[in-house]
Amino acid sequence: MTTAAPTVNGRVIALAHHAGRALLEGVLARHGATFHQSVTLRAVVVAGESIGRDELVGDVTGSLKVDASVVRGAIEELTAMKLLEEDPTEASRLRLTDAGRELYESTTAETAEISARLYAGIPAEDLAIAGRVLALITERANTELAGA
Repeated sequence: MTTAAPTVNGRVIALAHHAGRALLEGVLARHGATFHQSVTLRAVVVAGESIGRDELVGDVTGSLKVDASVVRGAIEELTAMKLLEEDPTEASRLRLTDAGRELYESTTAETAEISARLYAGIPAEDLAIAGRVLALITERANTELAGA
């Protein structure tokens, strides 16, 4: 007897998120990094490897829905670890160091291999539908949060 696939709801989304995040955190732990640090490094990379400190705090706070103090703490940790540094051309900006870029690239490569295994065999159209549904849920949740 087979069980029917569950309908997407908060619990199903949360279980998928937490299972994936546990795999990511395993990779990060092997490299001496945390989830918040990883998301912060990624934001710097996406910004072109240099970003204003306030912009970085806003970006990561908006993504993770955490207090700005948590993000500032991650920035301080990354700076102390010599993974981020002040941009010498503009002190209000932060940039990746070579070590920060290396950490980002190695953890991204490792997690890409895991992701490939997780998504293997799922039809592209199913992934596109799931992406649209999750984007809509995220948009609605962000709207609710903005009104709170």
